[in-house]
Amino acid sequence: MLESLDDGNIQTFNELWQSRARFDQLPPFRANNLDAWSQWLVMGGRGAGKTRAGAEWVRACALAHEGFAKTPMSRIAIVGETMADVRDVMIEGVSGLLTIHSKWDRPTWEPSRRRLEWRNGVIAQCFSAEDPESLRGPQFEGAWLDEFGKWRHGQECFDMLQFGLRLGFHPRQIITTTPRPVALLKRLLDEGRSAVTRSPTRANAAHLSADFLETIRQRFEGTRLGRQELDGEIVEERADALWTRSMLECARVEAPPPLRRIVVAVDPPAASHKRADACGIVAVGLDAEGILYVLADDTLGAARPHAWAQKAVALYHRLEADALVAEVNQGGDMVAAVIAEADASVPVRRVRATRGKFLRAAPVAQLYEQGRVRHAGAFAKLEDEMCDFAAGGLSNGRSPDRLDALVWAVTELALTKQAGEPRVRRV
Repeated sequence: MLESLDDGNIQTFNELWQSRARFDQLPPFRANNLDAWSQWLVMGGRGAGKTRAGAEWVRACALAHEGFAKTPMSRIAIVGETMADVRDVMIEGVSGLLTIHSKWDRPTWEPSRRRLEWRNGVIAQCFSAEDPESLRGPQFEGAWLDEFGKWRHGQECFDMLQFGLRLGFHPRQIITTTPRPVALLKRLLDEGRSAVTRSPTRANAAHLSADFLETIRQRFEGTRLGRQELDGEIVEERADALWTRSMLECARVEAPPPLRRIVVAVDPPAASHKRADACGIVAVGLDAEGILYVLADDTLGAARPHAWAQKAVALYHRLEADALVAEVNQGGDMVAAVIAEADASVPVRRVRATRGKFLRAAPVAQLYEQGRVRHAGAFAKLEDEMCDFAAGGLSNGRSPDRLDALVWAVTELALTKQAGEPRVRRV
Protein backbone atom coordinates (compact mmCIF):
# COMPACT_ATOMS: atom_id res chain seq x y z
CA MET A 1 0.00 0.00 0.00
CA LEU A 2 2.82 2.38 0.89
CA GLU A 3 4.59 1.66 -2.42
CA SER A 4 1.49 2.81 -4.28
CA LEU A 5 1.56 6.26 -2.62
CA ASP A 6 3.38 9.28 -3.98
CA ASP A 7 5.77 11.31 -1.81
CA GLY A 8 3.08 13.75 -0.74
CA ASN A 9 0.72 11.02 0.40
CA ILE A 10 3.52 9.20 2.22
CA GLN A 11 4.37 12.39 4.11
CA THR A 12 0.70 12.84 5.01
CA PHE A 13 0.52 9.23 6.23
CA ASN A 14 3.67 9.66 8.35
CA GLU A 15 2.21 12.78 9.95
CA LEU A 16 -1.08 11.05 10.74
CA TRP A 17 -1.22 10.55 14.51
CA GLN A 18 -3.43 7.46 14.26
CA SER A 19 -0.69 5.67 12.31
CA ARG A 20 1.94 6.13 15.03
CA ALA A 21 0.14 6.48 18.35
CA ARG A 22 0.02 3.73 20.93
CA PHE A 23 -3.38 2.33 21.78
CA ASP A 24 -3.40 4.11 25.16
CA GLN A 25 -2.81 7.46 23.41
CA LEU A 26 -5.97 7.23 21.30
CA PRO A 27 -9.53 8.04 22.46
CA PRO A 28 -11.23 4.93 23.82
CA PHE A 29 -14.40 3.72 22.12
CA ARG A 30 -17.33 2.17 23.89
CA ALA A 31 -19.46 0.03 21.62
CA ASN A 32 -18.28 2.22 18.70
CA ASN A 33 -19.94 5.21 20.32
CA LEU A 34 -17.69 8.28 20.26
CA ASP A 35 -19.98 10.15 22.65
CA ALA A 36 -20.03 7.49 25.39
CA TRP A 37 -17.63 9.40 27.65
CA SER A 38 -17.50 12.94 28.98
CA GLN A 39 -13.92 12.94 30.26
CA TRP A 40 -10.97 10.92 29.12
CA LEU A 41 -8.30 10.48 31.79
CA VAL A 42 -4.85 9.78 30.35
CA MET A 43 -2.89 8.47 33.33
CA GLY A 44 0.81 7.88 32.87
CA GLY A 45 4.33 8.17 34.18
CA ARG A 46 6.87 10.85 33.38
CA GLY A 47 7.74 10.89 29.68
CA ALA A 48 5.00 8.38 28.83
CA GLY A 49 3.59 10.58 26.05
CA LYS A 50 0.67 12.17 27.91
CA THR A 51 1.31 15.69 26.59
CA ARG A 52 1.52 14.41 23.04
CA ALA A 53 -1.78 12.56 23.47
CA GLY A 54 -3.46 15.71 24.79
CA ALA A 55 -2.11 17.95 22.05
CA GLU A 56 -3.05 15.49 19.32
CA TRP A 57 -6.56 15.20 20.73
CA VAL A 58 -7.01 18.97 20.61
CA ARG A 59 -5.64 19.12 17.07
CA ALA A 60 -7.90 16.30 15.88
CA CYS A 61 -10.97 17.85 17.53
CA ALA A 62 -10.20 21.26 16.02
CA LEU A 63 -9.83 19.73 12.57
CA ALA A 64 -12.60 17.11 12.99
CA HIS A 65 -10.44 14.05 12.36
CA GLU A 66 -12.33 10.78 12.14
CA GLY A 67 -12.53 8.98 15.47
CA PHE A 68 -12.06 12.19 17.45
CA ALA A 69 -14.86 14.60 16.54
CA LYS A 70 -17.73 14.56 14.07
CA THR A 71 -17.46 18.31 13.42
CA PRO A 72 -14.79 20.85 14.42
CA MET A 73 -15.07 21.98 18.03
CA SER A 74 -15.75 25.71 17.91
CA ARG A 75 -14.18 26.65 21.27
CA ILE A 76 -11.59 24.71 23.29
CA ALA A 77 -10.15 25.48 26.72
CA ILE A 78 -6.45 24.78 27.38
CA VAL A 79 -5.81 24.64 31.13
CA GLY A 80 -2.45 24.00 32.81
CA GLU A 81 -1.03 24.27 36.31
CA THR A 82 0.36 27.75 35.57
CA MET A 83 0.31 30.02 32.54
CA ALA A 84 4.02 29.34 32.07
CA ASP A 85 3.26 25.60 31.88
CA VAL A 86 0.54 26.25 29.31
CA ARG A 87 2.92 28.25 27.13
CA ASP A 88 6.14 26.22 27.59
CA VAL A 89 4.65 22.72 27.59
CA MET A 90 1.18 22.62 26.09
CA ILE A 91 1.67 25.20 23.31
CA GLU A 92 5.36 25.65 22.50
CA GLY A 93 6.84 22.46 23.99
CA VAL A 94 8.41 19.58 22.08
CA SER A 95 5.07 17.78 22.17
CA GLY A 96 2.98 20.94 22.26
CA LEU A 97 0.31 22.11 19.86
CA LEU A 98 2.52 24.27 17.65
CA THR A 99 5.08 21.49 17.26
CA ILE A 100 2.73 18.66 16.27
CA HIS A 101 0.94 20.60 13.51
CA SER A 102 2.26 20.60 9.96
CA LYS A 103 3.05 23.96 8.44
CA TRP A 104 -0.19 24.07 6.44
CA ASP A 105 -2.61 23.41 9.30
CA ARG A 106 -0.73 25.04 12.19
CA PRO A 107 -2.89 27.49 14.20
CA THR A 108 -1.89 31.08 14.83
CA TRP A 109 -0.56 31.62 18.35
CA GLU A 110 -1.36 34.98 19.94
CA PRO A 111 0.53 35.07 23.27
CA SER A 112 -0.82 38.46 24.30
CA ARG A 113 -4.40 37.21 23.93
CA ARG A 114 -3.54 33.76 25.23
CA ARG A 115 -5.25 31.95 22.41
CA LEU A 116 -4.77 29.80 19.32
CA GLU A 117 -6.84 30.17 16.18
CA TRP A 118 -7.09 27.67 13.33
CA ARG A 119 -7.89 28.61 9.74
CA ASN A 120 -11.33 27.03 10.05
CA GLY A 121 -12.22 29.49 12.82
CA VAL A 122 -11.74 27.18 15.82
CA ILE A 123 -10.33 29.03 18.83
CA ALA A 124 -8.50 27.59 21.85
CA GLN A 125 -8.24 29.84 24.90
CA CYS A 126 -5.51 29.33 27.52
CA PHE A 127 -6.07 29.41 31.28
CA SER A 128 -4.05 28.89 34.45
CA ALA A 129 -5.39 26.63 37.20
CA GLU A 130 -4.05 29.23 39.65
CA ASP A 131 -6.94 31.52 38.66
CA PRO A 132 -10.27 29.62 38.74
CA GLU A 133 -12.25 32.86 38.34
CA SER A 134 -10.79 33.37 34.84
CA LEU A 135 -12.96 30.45 33.72
CA ARG A 136 -16.12 32.19 34.86
CA GLY A 137 -17.92 33.43 31.73
CA PRO A 138 -16.25 31.74 28.69
CA GLN A 139 -17.96 28.74 27.13
CA PHE A 140 -16.45 25.76 25.36
CA GLU A 141 -17.12 22.59 23.46
CA GLY A 142 -13.98 20.81 24.60
CA ALA A 143 -11.10 21.18 27.05
CA TRP A 144 -7.59 19.86 27.68
CA LEU A 145 -6.49 19.77 31.34
CA ASP A 146 -2.79 18.98 31.88
CA GLU A 147 -1.06 17.73 35.08
CA PHE A 148 -4.41 17.81 36.80
CA GLY A 149 -3.07 16.05 39.90
CA LYS A 150 -0.80 19.01 40.72
CA TRP A 151 -3.36 21.81 40.54
CA ARG A 152 -3.35 23.94 43.68
CA HIS A 153 -6.99 24.96 43.24
CA GLY A 154 -8.06 21.78 41.48
CA GLN A 155 -11.63 21.49 42.71
CA GLU A 156 -12.48 25.18 42.21
CA CYS A 157 -10.91 25.34 38.75
CA PHE A 158 -12.53 22.10 37.63
CA ASP A 159 -15.95 23.24 38.83
CA MET A 160 -15.72 26.57 36.99
CA LEU A 161 -14.69 24.76 33.81
CA GLN A 162 -17.65 22.38 33.98
CA PHE A 163 -20.09 25.31 33.94
CA GLY A 164 -18.38 26.54 30.76
CA LEU A 165 -18.46 23.21 28.91
CA ARG A 166 -21.88 23.87 27.39
CA LEU A 167 -21.40 24.16 23.61
CA GLY A 168 -22.02 21.56 20.93
CA PHE A 169 -23.86 18.26 20.95
CA HIS A 170 -21.63 16.55 23.53
CA PRO A 171 -18.90 18.61 25.29
CA ARG A 172 -15.86 16.53 26.25
CA GLN A 173 -12.55 17.00 28.01
CA ILE A 174 -9.22 15.20 28.15
CA ILE A 175 -7.25 15.12 31.41
CA THR A 176 -3.54 14.25 31.09
CA THR A 177 -1.74 13.73 34.38
CA THR A 178 0.71 11.80 36.44
CA PRO A 179 -1.72 10.48 39.06
CA ARG A 180 -1.68 11.54 42.68
CA PRO A 181 -4.06 10.49 45.47
CA VAL A 182 -6.22 13.58 45.00
CA ALA A 183 -9.87 13.21 46.04
CA LEU A 184 -11.23 14.81 42.86
CA LEU A 185 -9.12 12.62 40.60
CA LYS A 186 -10.19 9.47 42.43
CA ARG A 187 -13.82 10.51 42.16
CA LEU A 188 -13.51 11.07 38.41
CA LEU A 189 -11.94 7.64 37.99
CA ASP A 190 -15.05 6.09 39.52
CA GLU A 191 -17.54 8.03 37.41
CA GLY A 192 -19.45 6.12 34.76
CA ARG A 193 -18.87 8.87 32.19
CA SER A 194 -15.11 8.64 32.52
CA ALA A 195 -12.85 6.75 30.12
CA VAL A 196 -9.37 5.87 31.39
CA THR A 197 -6.15 4.84 29.68
CA ARG A 198 -2.88 4.16 31.51
CA SER A 199 0.74 4.00 30.41
CA PRO A 200 4.03 3.67 32.31
CA THR A 201 7.16 5.57 31.32
CA ARG A 202 8.69 2.43 29.81
CA ALA A 203 5.86 2.29 27.23
CA ASN A 204 7.50 5.26 25.52
CA ALA A 205 11.01 3.77 25.61
CA ALA A 206 11.51 4.29 21.86
CA HIS A 207 11.52 8.05 22.41
CA LEU A 208 13.52 8.18 25.64
CA SER A 209 17.19 7.82 26.51
CA ALA A 210 18.15 4.23 27.31
CA ASP A 211 20.55 5.48 29.99
CA PHE A 212 17.74 7.50 31.57
CA LEU A 213 15.41 4.49 31.66
CA GLU A 214 18.03 2.21 33.19
CA THR A 215 19.07 4.80 35.78
CA ILE A 216 15.56 5.52 37.00
CA ARG A 217 14.67 1.82 36.95
CA GLN A 218 17.57 0.99 39.26
CA ARG A 219 16.93 3.97 41.51
CA PHE A 220 13.16 4.11 41.77
CA GLU A 221 11.58 0.85 40.57
CA GLY A 222 9.02 -0.38 43.09
CA THR A 223 9.33 2.63 45.40
CA ARG A 224 6.42 4.93 46.18
CA LEU A 225 7.91 7.67 44.00
CA GLY A 226 8.66 5.25 41.17
CA ARG A 227 5.19 3.75 41.18
CA GLN A 228 3.65 7.22 41.01
CA GLU A 229 6.04 9.03 38.66
CA LEU A 230 7.07 6.12 36.41
CA ASP A 231 4.23 3.57 36.51
CA GLY A 232 1.45 6.15 36.70
CA GLU A 233 -0.21 4.55 39.74
CA ILE A 234 -2.16 6.28 42.46
CA VAL A 235 -0.22 5.38 45.59
CA GLU A 236 -2.29 5.94 48.71
CA GLU A 237 -1.93 5.71 52.45
CA ARG A 238 -4.46 6.06 55.23
CA ALA A 239 -4.07 8.72 57.87
CA ASP A 240 -4.80 6.17 60.60
CA ALA A 241 -2.62 3.37 59.22
CA LEU A 242 0.12 1.79 61.33
CA TRP A 243 2.71 2.44 58.61
CA THR A 244 3.37 5.46 56.38
CA ARG A 245 5.01 5.65 52.97
CA SER A 246 7.79 7.87 54.32
CA MET A 247 8.50 5.34 57.08
CA LEU A 248 8.94 2.57 54.51
CA GLU A 249 11.05 4.69 52.17
CA CYS A 250 13.41 5.49 55.05
CA ALA A 251 13.67 1.76 55.78
CA ARG A 252 14.64 0.78 52.22
CA VAL A 253 18.10 -0.63 51.44
CA GLU A 254 19.55 -2.24 48.33
CA ALA A 255 20.80 -5.45 49.96
CA PRO A 256 21.05 -6.97 53.43
CA PRO A 257 24.29 -7.71 55.31
CA PRO A 258 25.20 -11.27 56.40
CA LEU A 259 22.29 -12.63 58.43
CA ARG A 260 22.23 -14.78 61.58
CA ARG A 261 18.74 -16.12 60.97
CA ILE A 262 16.21 -16.24 58.15
CA VAL A 263 12.63 -17.42 58.48
CA VAL A 264 9.84 -17.83 55.95
CA ALA A 265 6.39 -17.15 57.37
CA VAL A 266 3.21 -18.57 55.90
CA ASP A 267 -0.32 -17.31 56.53
CA PRO A 268 -2.48 -20.05 54.93
CA PRO A 269 -5.96 -19.26 53.57
CA ALA A 270 -9.01 -20.87 55.14
CA ALA A 271 -10.20 -22.15 51.73
CA SER A 272 -8.85 -22.81 48.24
CA HIS A 273 -11.64 -21.68 45.92
CA LYS A 274 -11.16 -18.82 43.42
CA ARG A 275 -12.48 -16.14 45.78
CA ALA A 276 -10.51 -17.32 48.77
CA ASP A 277 -7.89 -15.18 50.48
CA ALA A 278 -4.31 -15.31 49.26
CA CYS A 279 -1.63 -17.28 51.07
CA GLY A 280 0.83 -14.83 52.59
CA ILE A 281 4.45 -15.96 52.16
CA VAL A 282 7.10 -13.52 53.42
CA ALA A 283 10.77 -14.00 54.33
CA VAL A 284 12.60 -11.93 56.95
CA GLY A 285 16.19 -12.11 58.16
CA LEU A 286 18.02 -10.96 61.31
CA ASP A 287 21.59 -9.61 61.35
CA ALA A 288 24.19 -9.62 64.13
CA GLU A 289 23.12 -6.15 65.29
CA GLY A 290 19.52 -7.16 65.78
CA ILE A 291 18.26 -5.39 62.63
CA LEU A 292 15.54 -7.18 60.67
CA TYR A 293 15.46 -7.30 56.86
CA VAL A 294 12.40 -8.10 54.75
CA LEU A 295 13.86 -10.26 51.97
CA ALA A 296 10.97 -11.52 49.83
CA ASP A 297 7.21 -11.49 49.35
CA ASP A 298 6.17 -14.62 47.45
CA THR A 299 2.51 -14.41 48.43
CA LEU A 300 0.36 -16.65 46.27
CA GLY A 301 -3.19 -15.89 45.18
CA ALA A 302 -6.04 -18.28 45.90
CA ALA A 303 -4.46 -21.70 45.45
CA ARG A 304 -4.72 -25.26 46.67
CA PRO A 305 -2.65 -26.27 49.72
CA HIS A 306 0.01 -28.18 47.78
CA ALA A 307 0.66 -25.12 45.59
CA TRP A 308 1.31 -22.67 48.42
CA ALA A 309 3.27 -25.28 50.35
CA GLN A 310 5.61 -25.83 47.39
CA LYS A 311 5.98 -22.07 46.98
CA ALA A 312 6.92 -21.59 50.62
CA VAL A 313 9.35 -24.51 50.61
CA ALA A 314 10.99 -23.21 47.43
CA LEU A 315 11.57 -19.82 49.07
CA TYR A 316 12.92 -21.56 52.18
CA HIS A 317 15.56 -23.36 50.11
CA ARG A 318 16.36 -20.37 47.89
CA LEU A 319 17.20 -18.18 50.86
CA GLU A 320 18.74 -21.04 52.89
CA ALA A 321 16.36 -20.24 55.74
CA ASP A 322 16.50 -22.03 59.06
CA ALA A 323 12.78 -22.30 59.82
CA LEU A 324 9.34 -22.04 58.30
CA VAL A 325 6.76 -20.32 60.52
CA ALA A 326 3.16 -21.30 59.80
CA GLU A 327 -0.06 -20.06 61.37
CA VAL A 328 -2.27 -23.03 62.23
CA ASN A 329 -5.47 -21.30 63.37
CA GLN A 330 -7.33 -22.27 60.21
CA GLY A 331 -5.79 -25.59 59.23
CA GLY A 332 -4.36 -26.99 62.45
CA ASP A 333 -2.13 -30.03 61.94
CA MET A 334 -3.09 -30.06 58.26
CA VAL A 335 -0.84 -27.05 57.60
CA ALA A 336 2.28 -28.82 58.86
CA ALA A 337 1.25 -32.00 57.06
CA VAL A 338 0.91 -30.22 53.73
CA ILE A 339 4.35 -28.62 54.13
CA ALA A 340 5.81 -32.03 55.06
CA GLU A 341 4.38 -33.48 51.85
CA ALA A 342 6.26 -30.81 49.90
CA ASP A 343 9.50 -31.42 51.85
CA ALA A 344 9.64 -33.36 55.10
CA SER A 345 13.10 -31.98 55.91
CA VAL A 346 11.84 -28.42 56.41
CA PRO A 347 11.51 -27.52 60.11
CA VAL A 348 8.10 -26.00 60.79
CA ARG A 349 7.35 -23.78 63.76
CA ARG A 350 3.60 -23.68 64.36
CA VAL A 351 2.12 -20.43 65.68
CA ARG A 352 -1.42 -19.69 66.75
CA ALA A 353 -3.12 -16.30 66.86
CA THR A 354 -4.61 -15.46 70.25
CA ARG A 355 -5.05 -11.72 69.63
CA GLY A 356 -6.58 -9.70 66.81
CA LYS A 357 -4.58 -8.72 63.73
CA PHE A 358 -4.19 -5.09 64.77
CA LEU A 359 -2.85 -5.98 68.23
CA ARG A 360 -0.36 -8.41 66.67
CA ALA A 361 0.76 -5.86 64.07
CA ALA A 362 1.18 -2.86 66.39
CA PRO A 363 4.46 -4.08 68.03
CA VAL A 364 5.88 -4.79 64.57
CA ALA A 365 5.02 -1.25 63.45
CA GLN A 366 6.78 0.02 66.55
CA LEU A 367 9.96 -1.78 65.47
CA TYR A 368 9.75 0.10 62.16
CA GLU A 369 9.40 3.39 64.05
CA GLN A 370 12.50 2.50 66.05
CA GLY A 371 14.45 1.90 62.83
CA ARG A 372 14.93 -1.80 63.55
CA VAL A 373 13.38 -3.11 60.31
CA ARG A 374 14.67 -2.64 56.76
CA HIS A 375 13.23 -3.56 53.35
CA ALA A 376 15.88 -5.12 51.10
CA GLY A 377 14.28 -3.86 47.89
CA ALA A 378 10.72 -2.81 47.09
CA PHE A 379 7.63 -4.89 47.84
CA ALA A 380 4.80 -2.87 46.34
CA LYS A 381 1.81 -5.07 47.21
CA LEU A 382 3.02 -5.77 50.73
CA GLU A 383 3.69 -2.08 51.32
CA ASP A 384 0.25 -1.18 49.99
CA GLU A 385 -1.30 -3.41 52.64
CA MET A 386 0.91 -1.95 55.36
CA CYS A 387 -0.06 1.64 54.52
CA ASP A 388 -3.75 0.74 54.34
CA PHE A 389 -3.94 -1.26 57.57
CA ALA A 390 -5.58 0.40 60.60
CA ALA A 391 -7.62 -0.65 63.61
CA GLY A 392 -10.52 -1.62 61.35
CA GLY A 393 -8.35 -3.67 58.99
CA LEU A 394 -7.88 -2.92 55.30
CA SER A 395 -10.13 -0.34 53.68
CA ASN A 396 -11.41 -2.94 51.19
CA GLY A 397 -12.41 -5.32 53.96
CA ARG A 398 -10.19 -8.15 52.73
CA SER A 399 -7.70 -10.11 54.80
CA PRO A 400 -4.17 -8.59 54.99
CA ASP A 401 -2.48 -11.85 54.03
CA ARG A 402 0.93 -10.41 53.12
CA LEU A 403 1.00 -8.30 56.25
CA ASP A 404 -0.02 -11.25 58.43
CA ALA A 405 2.91 -13.27 57.11
CA LEU A 406 5.27 -10.34 57.71
CA VAL A 407 4.01 -9.98 61.29
CA TRP A 408 4.57 -13.69 62.00
CA ALA A 409 8.12 -13.58 60.59
CA VAL A 410 9.11 -10.45 62.55
CA THR A 411 7.47 -11.79 65.70
CA GLU A 412 9.44 -15.03 65.41
CA LEU A 413 12.74 -13.18 65.03
CA ALA A 414 12.33 -10.27 67.41
CA LEU A 415 9.28 -10.54 69.65
CA THR A 416 9.41 -14.05 71.14
CA LYS A 417 11.52 -15.55 73.93
CA GLN A 418 13.75 -17.47 71.52
CA ALA A 419 14.10 -14.53 69.12
CA GLY A 420 17.56 -14.17 67.69
CA GLU A 421 18.74 -17.70 68.58
CA PRO A 422 20.27 -19.06 65.36
CA ARG A 423 19.32 -22.53 64.23
CA VAL A 424 21.79 -22.42 61.34
CA ARG A 425 24.99 -20.40 61.58
CA ARG A 426 25.34 -18.03 58.59
CA VAL A 427 28.50 -16.21 57.54
